[in-house]
Amino acid sequence: MQGAIARVCVVVAAAILNHPLLFPQENTTLPDQDEELMARMREHEERLEMEQAKLERELSHLDSKQEETDSEGGYSWYFWSAVSFIIFFTIEMCRVDLTDTEIRPAEDEDIFSECGSITPRTMVLDKDVLSNFCDKCTYTSAHENWRVREFVEGFADDLLESLRSVCDREADMEVGDFVGIGSMFESWKVCKPLMCDLIVPFSPPDPYSFQFHLWCGPNSDVPPDMQGCGKIKVTRFGENEECCLCGSANLGEDMLCLLHSRNEAVKVDHSPDELLCSRNTPFLAKDQVMKWFQISVTKAWGRISHKYDFEVTFRNLDAAGALKIRFRSGKVIVMNIIPVVQLEDTDAYFVSHFPSDCDSSPDPHWPLSFAVYERNLLKHFTKRLPQNSCHLHCLQIVTFLHRKQTGLTGKSALTNYHFKTALLHSLLSRRPSLWGIESMEHRLRDVLGFLQRGLQEKRLHHALIGNRKVPKEVQVPEFIRRAEPVNLFRSLVLQTELYAATVRHFQEMLRNALVLIQEYTPHLSNGGLHHSLDESL
Repeated sequence: MQGAIARVCVVVAAAILNHPLLFPQENTTLPDQDEELMARMREHEERLEMEQAKLERELSHLDSKQEETDSEGGYSWYFWSAVSFIIFFTIEMCRVDLTDTEIRPAEDEDIFSECGSITPRTMVLDKDVLSNFCDKCTYTSAHENWRVREFVEGFADDLLESLRSVCDREADMEVGDFVGIGSMFESWKVCKPLMCDLIVPFSPPDPYSFQFHLWCGPNSDVPPDMQGCGKIKVTRFGENEECCLCGSANLGEDMLCLLHSRNEAVKVDHSPDELLCSRNTPFLAKDQVMKWFQISVTKAWGRISHKYDFEVTFRNLDAAGALKIRFRSGKVIVMNIIPVVQLEDTDAYFVSHFPSDCDSSPDPHWPLSFAVYERNLLKHFTKRLPQNSCHLHCLQIVTFLHRKQTGLTGKSALTNYHFKTALLHSLLSRRPSLWGIESMEHRLRDVLGFLQRGLQEKRLHHALIGNRKVPKEVQVPEFIRRAEPVNLFRSLVLQTELYAATVRHFQEMLRNALVLIQEYTPHLSNGGLHHSLDESL
């Protein structure tokens, strides 16, 4: 009888493991899955009937002396048959719910199929056209970018020094020295107008300081959709005993606290508004910071404008420090001076806003920027890649295509930072010897292919957060390396319309790639090539 029961169990297990619900076919529609499922269910039913008949024949040949055992075995057979029926009925009921949850991935697949079957592997590229484009990029970087950086750095120094002079040293925030970040300072800027991004750290006046609440910290109250962000709390020295030793230690009669007098507690001289906090909270507000910074920059420029023979205007009133410099010759240079807060003694900064990000996080959540570490990572690779490497050329090409496609079809969820992230992942996953200039076409397809897979999966992890592949020489803080990866495509999971528009944008960019590059890179002599592209880019 045990053998019969074992046979029934094997039949049930085989039926469950071979059930089409556990191994659905990919790239099929729901009706096709239903038809195939019913066919396989009928097939399984026939197999079960055959096995049942075989078992009944075996039971009928048992010795008459085991009638009582046979009777019990019959009851066991009915019991296991009922169990089998319940299992199949449960699976069939669950199938309805699970197939409903599988409809959305099918729809996502339809979005790609509707946009066309073009992929980075099948897109048309021409090595000569790519070579001409890279020659132009190299020429621009060598002959113009360094002069722009030199001018911007000198002007920023003068402007910030003037800003410090108009600020109240006892009441206003203290402004530090700027740090250059982004494409211009990483030597992959290609499209005009020439744009320089500068971050300017600031700190609160004495006796105040900043405390940081990160999304990855213990007991964090940062919501899941604010991954990569944190809150900045403005605290006062002497607010608790941990801030000053005079409240918890016996300094003796001959020792004095330089912060507090013996008989007086520290007085609160600033209101939350003066400390640029959100209303009724001790947390720093981005809106308040940008308003303060914009007013301060306006006053600072008013004090030094007589020294310069050009015009300075604000490009975007919602973005503090977004300046446009226009010379009499008509040449334009764009500057983004961004107020930031340095995270303790690291090179990570809480950023008030990103120039290319229209949907910034709401107050009091500040996004954390690792632009300095990303710049250091690119420098790290530059030292180890072949002398004439193609990694920056790949980034120049994809950001150029993205910009031109945006001009044709409008904005999408993709930004230059997503393409840069895809490049960094590709650099971390491939040997340095594979990035020679002769392999540019292959590496370009790799970067675009990585981004396409990210779009299909709606997942693009930050290149540094939670990535153990980043070399320790880059000196990314250990708590950032150990954090859970942050998905830069999280917003696409729920916003179906934005996702569909982004996929179409990417597919059209692949389809138009060769035409866009050829249009702006005509086959001319070196002098004519440079002159033509200087006018068109």
